[in-house]
Amino acid sequence: MAEILTGAREVETISRWITEEVQRHLQHRAAVTARARSAARRRRHRPVIRVGSVVVSVPRDGVAEAAVVVHTRSHARAVAIRLEERRGRWRATAIGVL
Repeated sequence: MAEILTGAREVETISRWITEEVQRHLQHRAAVTARARSAARRRRHRPVIRVGSVVVSVPRDGVAEAAVVVHTRSHARAVAIRLEERRGRWRATAIGVL
């Protein structure tokens, strides 16, 4: 997901693991980031990403929620994600990035 938000990966590469709503959200965020990068005349590059703190909770069977700190060269972002088991597969049903 961090690679998507930095423009290094397309949303479609993870579409099998996310809901349509999450896919639309990520496509919008990626488009906003791409416009900002273009306006600043910055190139798209493969980011160096390091995962920091991770906190996971399981509020009920078939649901997991995680808060993750993701570090890039320039800054850190907090990512919240909710995973739900649907038809035997885990899918992200909500994602938030601060």
